Amino acid sequence: MKTVFAVTLAVSSAALLYILARRRMTRAWLGRFVLHMAAAALLIYGLNEFGWISGVHIPLNPVTAAVIVTLGVPGIALIAGLQAVLI
Repeated sequence: MKTVFAVTLAVSSAALLYILARRRMTRAWLGRFVLHMAAAALLIYGLNEFGWISGVHIPLNPVTAAVIVTLGVPGIALIAGLQAVLI
């Protein structure tokens, strides 16, 4: 069963990459997204390393970086607020 899931994942990932690679607009959008993702990762690292928000440690992973890329500064507040409420 694991083999079926692995093959399905590989085939669907290859099909998605093929479709994305064929369109020029998608390449430009994907490039901007990756650039913004790297900037968000550096921002999270700066927040954690220099303690700009005291008592808050935001985990550095793709999900938190994507939230910050999507929402911007309110994304940082959202993650900090969720962390304060849930943890």
